[in-house]
Amino acid sequence: MTPSLASTIAGGVATARGFRAAGVRAGIKANGNLDLALLVSEAPAHAAAVFTTNKAVAAPVVVSREQLSRSGGVARAIVVNSGCANACTGEEGLAAARETTVEVARLIDCPVEQVLVASTGVIGVALPLEKIRSGLPAAFRALGADQGAQAARAIMTTDPFPKEAAARVALGGREAAIGGMAKGSGMIEPMMATMLGFVTTDAAVPKGLLARALREAVNDTFNAITVDGECSTNDCVMLLANGTSGAVVDDASYGAFRDGLTSVCRELALGIVRGGEGATKLVTVVVTGAASSEDARKAAKAIANSPLVKTAIHGGDPNWGRLIAVAGRAGVAFELERAVVTIGATVLFDRGRPHDERASAAAEYLTGKELTVSVDLGAGDASSTVWTCDLSAEYVRINADYRT
Repeated sequence: MTPSLASTIAGGVATARGFRAAGVRAGIKANGNLDLALLVSEAPAHAAAVFTTNKAVAAPVVVSREQLSRSGGVARAIVVNSGCANACTGEEGLAAARETTVEVARLIDCPVEQVLVASTGVIGVALPLEKIRSGLPAAFRALGADQGAQAARAIMTTDPFPKEAAARVALGGREAAIGGMAKGSGMIEPMMATMLGFVTTDAAVPKGLLARALREAVNDTFNAITVDGECSTNDCVMLLANGTSGAVVDDASYGAFRDGLTSVCRELALGIVRGGEGATKLVTVVVTGAASSEDARKAAKAIANSPLVKTAIHGGDPNWGRLIAVAGRAGVAFELERAVVTIGATVLFDRGRPHDERASAAAEYLTGKELTVSVDLGAGDASSTVWTCDLSAEYVRINADYRT
């Protein structure tokens, strides 16, 4: 069968049937903003997750991996705090993460291994467990299918706005919903996911297909973004499927489900780039003419992470030489005499010949807020697309005093 296209709808992590969410103030953040989120499925849900590749792994990542192993990939709840990453906190941090799952399990009356945990914020600070304990009952009381927006705000740190997305997809004659929320603004080049992402669906999805769909969706969305080339200690994306809609994903409907999941993840990922620390422009980097898809992704990431490219775009300078230089040093197959650099629709370098007479048109294009830069490596027919943002003085200001 031909996969059905997903239709985008308003909503977020509690849009799928059988899920409730909440976001409350537990006093973790000094500014008094929302800082504790709770997501609960009415029925046990199949769960899949991807986690950071950073070897300096945070306590909640360790604990959530343990929980998924112990439960056999079943979850009822996810608890998330912002304002403290609970990373590099030793045995005390692990104990705090585990105790958080115990408190949630007691509140919703489920096996403790069915509770996942995530944290975001400053590294190396002890998680204030008493504040978590006192905040969780309030979060439990606040749970609602209409509280997804509050949960999305509660997981923010330096994010300028919350990220939510939702879609509906037809599966075997029934309709299922997919919804999610994410946070991330700085320390973003996930190499697996984003800083934090949580996605739900009311479709029934076998565990093997759920994990496969998440990996494939993440590869072309969260793994295809970068703000500053930094991989966090806490990165994770978690996906829960509770089957409440009656729609079932099988081999025939897998493509439709994966496409719907990808559309939600892409919207969340692009929101992270738009809200990158100090960002003023969303930049799509397209690499074509690569010898392999791996080369294409590697070159696109190198361009997207280049401070020289990102500052030129911020300043509206159509400096095609920076794009060529990055492509040439990216460690992939590259043929200068066949390479092409395009900014917007303007070709500035073509097969060994510069076209600086076109620079004014490219400079005018760079005054926009959503931009595309393209490089053809001249070495094959593979391609890749990566999303990034410009690099501004505001990024430096935010990160110069983030901890103090």
